[in-house]
Amino acid sequence: MNRLKNQRCSRCVMDASDPDITFNANGICNHCVEFDGVTRQNWFPNEEGKQHLARIVERIKVDGQGKEYDCIIGLSGGVDSSYLALEVAEWGLRPLVIHVDAGWNSELAVANIEKIVTHCMLDLHTHVVDWEEMRDLHLAYLRSGYSNQDVPQDHVFFASLYHFATKNRIRYILSGGNLATEGVFPTAWHGGSAMDAINLRAINKKFGERSLRTYNTISFFEYYIWYPFVKKIRTVRPLNFMPYDKKSAITNLERLIGWRSYGRKHGESLFTKVFQNDYLPRKFGYDKRLPHFSSLIVSEQMTREEAMAKLDEPLYDSEELEIDLNYFCKKLRISREQYEDFITGRSSQYTDYPNWLGRHRLLKSIQARVESLLGRRINIYS
Repeated sequence: MNRLKNQRCSRCVMDASDPDITFNANGICNHCVEFDGVTRQNWFPNEEGKQHLARIVERIKVDGQGKEYDCIIGLSGGVDSSYLALEVAEWGLRPLVIHVDAGWNSELAVANIEKIVTHCMLDLHTHVVDWEEMRDLHLAYLRSGYSNQDVPQDHVFFASLYHFATKNRIRYILSGGNLATEGVFPTAWHGGSAMDAINLRAINKKFGERSLRTYNTISFFEYYIWYPFVKKIRTVRPLNFMPYDKKSAITNLERLIGWRSYGRKHGESLFTKVFQNDYLPRKFGYDKRLPHFSSLIVSEQMTREEAMAKLDEPLYDSEELEIDLNYFCKKLRISREQYEDFITGRSSQYTDYPNWLGRHRLLKSIQARVESLLGRRINIYS
């Protein structure tokens, strides 16, 4: 394997903007090699997946007997979670639908969520995050110059799901995350886990101005021990056990419930829209379309030629960018000059702040020893 400056994979569209990318003699990148050799082992868009999914659904129904809800779905209004909600209703499950409002919902996202829960006759609980805490945490991350500015939203979203699962004695969290559309991801772009509350609190303590009093977090112990082993909560990604095709999913959603597309991945959050399509490319040179399109290429939902043509299109329409940036800055109560300073200012990475990597390595070491003694793999995580 090797890497040349400006080289692009001959199979997908990942390039040397990923500092860890390597290419084999045929010009194929390590992401494609890993997808074929490792990721595919956990992806079942076939009859085997159908049978496995049927067993999962039956187990959820059995474990949920006598309870008001047998599972939880986190619903953002995006295509993956929306399509999953339709499927779950078809399977006859009884989910509690959780939406976490972190302050950045587009009107279209709210409309899509309402259409889904109405069509499927599902119970929706919306958890509204305290905006002043959320705003301060956003600003702390912007001051830090950390590449993954989505951590404040991602962490509270998943933490809230676990809290609601525990409160309602629900064992199964169903996620729209899937390998068909997210099978390629350059870890060097973000480094650490968005679930690392040690890292999150360290950044907030150094750069924030408020304490996190009501913002939901998950500790290392809760995430790796308490929820999976004591509460026996399982996160399941059903879309990995079916032939999930994004274009078909959008067509079905539009036809059945009048769902409307955002035009881009994660467009349901204006913060994520600005972060991925303006902040990241200008500050770090990362174009999130590369892993998004590459995932669709390796899962055979898009050709490389189609991806290259889309990459020639601008990331943002200039008028749309101006409108979004004005709203973005106004909501965070910062000036455009401050926003530009965040882009041109300091940059940092996950390991620059306290984190749970040492604890994770210790836990994996203990897991390896236990697996050796038992003679089998311990696999209770998603």
